[in-house]
Amino acid sequence: MTKVAQFLTDSEHKAFDLEHRRKIRFNIGKYNAAVQTGLGWYQDHELARERASYLKAKAINNLDQYLLQWEENFTKRGGKVIWAQNADEALTEIGKIMQRKKARTVVKAKSMTTEEIHLNKYLGKNGIDSVETDLGEFIVQLNGERPYHIVTPAMHLSKKDIADIFVKHLKIEPTDDAQKLVLTARHLLRSKYTSAEVGVTGGNFLLADIGGIAVTENEGNARLSATFPKTHIAIVGIEKVIPSVHDLNLFWPLLSTSGTGQQVTVYNTIYTGPRQPLEKDGPEEMVVVLLDNGRTNLLAQPDKREALHCIRCGACLNVCPVYKNIGGHTYEATYSGPIGSVITPHLSGLQENKHLSFASSLCGACSSVCPVKINIHNILLKNRQQSVQAGYSDKEEQRAITLWLHGMKHRWLWDMAPVSGKNWVLSRLLGETGWNKRREGLQIAPKSFKQLWKARG
Repeated sequence: MTKVAQFLTDSEHKAFDLEHRRKIRFNIGKYNAAVQTGLGWYQDHELARERASYLKAKAINNLDQYLLQWEENFTKRGGKVIWAQNADEALTEIGKIMQRKKARTVVKAKSMTTEEIHLNKYLGKNGIDSVETDLGEFIVQLNGERPYHIVTPAMHLSKKDIADIFVKHLKIEPTDDAQKLVLTARHLLRSKYTSAEVGVTGGNFLLADIGGIAVTENEGNARLSATFPKTHIAIVGIEKVIPSVHDLNLFWPLLSTSGTGQQVTVYNTIYTGPRQPLEKDGPEEMVVVLLDNGRTNLLAQPDKREALHCIRCGACLNVCPVYKNIGGHTYEATYSGPIGSVITPHLSGLQENKHLSFASSLCGACSSVCPVKINIHNILLKNRQQSVQAGYSDKEEQRAITLWLHGMKHRWLWDMAPVSGKNWVLSRLLGETGWNKRREGLQIAPKSFKQLWKARG
């Protein structure tokens, strides 16, 4: 089955799954309520968005300069940098580090870039146990699933679902006490931190002026993953750079408020390299993998470049009517929802993923909530245009549109055609868009407006 056919099949299944819809509306509803409360703390939220948009545009438009500045400052303190053009390069270099460290266990804090390059699968093939330490990621890993949401990996699961997963995989007694479930995971994970040879994290921001990596989290698991193991590997997309550490007073609150409604996230940490001579804590070695993996494809397109401004807050997913109906797993991509539909065709191939840009109502809700003012729905439209110009449209659709266009330019053809012929053409056109699947077919009026007007004299 092609990716498009699989997407349509899965979308239909999820859209009519009432229990799934109930869980998502309940969980997203809680976040939306918290976000509205959080926005009340801003005196001028729109001004904050404007400033963040300007700073991200400044960083992306001068990406080469800021990345080199970041690398120079990071390596001054003993940090090591790996530039990875794609997932294979990143995995190869990470594999070399694992071999050198004789790693058997890796503790991993939530990182979408590691999902992007399928790090867990790679480590598993090489006999290395990779343990997700974020609670949501830990739950979906136990259940053999991918993250459902950029910020909340287990958003599609209820408390009962999670309890059932723990009973099945961890052999605990059945319970509906959320605190007991959390303590079960905590007890299991604590020993992993101290025994792991390598800790892996992502990075929310690269701070060019100090050569630092800012990591945002709510559970403290990233700090433990980066501190206990002797080697810390951070895998970060090249677009995460911002000019200065002083910009965090703008970006940290925007990220937390847009994502979860918090004024600021519980744990915000800046890593500037391995443990220094007079420091008591931290890894002996710190390596940062700067990941391209298709990002420069977007960078090379000025009309779509602003998609790289994304700070991965997840706000666009929470307001998207399509996402709330078909769910995160249906996208079959690392990044789901509106922003995923924008960037996935450029990161993973336009021809195979063009359908994602069509899975949108273009209502603009995503653009209205984006904390860095990315014009998401407009870029989705440009992605559609690009896929058509590249000749990736279905042949049947191309023929139907050609026929419709010819008819619109030659009105006399429509006037000559019988009503039954017009209805056949209309049925084919609407059938291509799926209109007739769950709606009654449209019928052409027996007389055209021109004929009615002529009859009235």
